[in-house]
Amino acid sequence: MTIGTTLRRASFVAGGTLAAIALGTTAANAHHCYVPLYSLNGPTPSAQWEVFTAEDGARLFAGYSEPCAGATEAGYDALRAARMPLAIMVNAERVVGDPQHDGTNNPNGADGRGLEYFGEGSTLADEMVMTFVVGAVESCS
Repeated sequence: MTIGTTLRRASFVAGGTLAAIALGTTAANAHHCYVPLYSLNGPTPSAQWEVFTAEDGARLFAGYSEPCAGATEAGYDALRAARMPLAIMVNAERVVGDPQHDGTNNPNGADGRGLEYFGEGSTLADEMVMTFVVGAVESCS
């Protein structure tokens, strides 16, 4: 596979990812917020919390399947190199943060380290999936 083919393929996959995320984010807005996770080895969340890895997001929103051996790990390596989360955790039972949009957001929210808000312009989850997919696809050249 040539570099040009790899870049075209990565661009195609990334473009599809962005379109799918734009459509998928509407459903995620019902949850309002999420917590970025920088390790896949954390404690098991309680029943009210759901964890979505970058690979889960890529599968759900972009139809990702590993394009070559080792691509998935390469996607996670790309996230680690960019110091981005490897997963997000969403509370499935209730809304936390500013559910009424009355300005009572967590003061540490939307900073890439704690609570992130889907509806307040945070693109961290989108960037996580995009970085994962591009890292995975580029590793196959």
